[in-house]
Amino acid sequence: MDFLPENIECYALQHTDNEADYLQELQRQTHLKVLMPRMLSGHLQGRFLAMFSKLLRPQHILEIGTYTGYSALCLAEGLTENGKLITIDINEELEEFTKSFFEKAQMQDKITMLTGNALDIIPTLSQMWDLVFIDADKINYQKYYELVLPQVRTGGWIIADNVLWSGKVVDEQAQDKDTKAIREFNDFVQNDTRVSNFLLPLRDGLLIMRKLL
Repeated sequence: MDFLPENIECYALQHTDNEADYLQELQRQTHLKVLMPRMLSGHLQGRFLAMFSKLLRPQHILEIGTYTGYSALCLAEGLTENGKLITIDINEELEEFTKSFFEKAQMQDKITMLTGNALDIIPTLSQMWDLVFIDADKINYQKYYELVLPQVRTGGWIIADNVLWSGKVVDEQAQDKDTKAIREFNDFVQNDTRVSNFLLPLRDGLLIMRKLL
């Protein structure tokens, strides 16, 4: 995921707002206690997500893939006063850990965590989304996209994480199922006239989409 030279990334972080204390603690505890801590959004990407959300001032946010809640907390910073974020994750073992940090951040009234298969849960949700963040299993990215797009308001936004997949998307030797799925998803969005899109090479790549129709 580390495409920038280390000294450039350090310089960028030095000229980016600090994380809140609860985010620093969440990052530390995730690295200490949870498998695959690289899945956590982290400082630089987290501040981008927070700023993007603050620009939009969304009323309703959907996140697909909670992990330990770092990105959910960042996105929730931009919610309107009565706004809500729903985050879905299939791993029930992380639920207690994650919710404890929602409470530390005093965001428990703004963030609702649902545990289960997102493909089953999304159709049961009736909100029109202002912003959707997709950061779950790569095989189902296109399915998640197709499920949520009708529920995104016109002019609303979808962000998909990990769309560079550690650079494997441009490696012809990489033919595993996850890499293929990400390539197919990126190509599908590029040719989808329902959205405009921009691939931001921040961290592991963010594909930012705005619904047109």
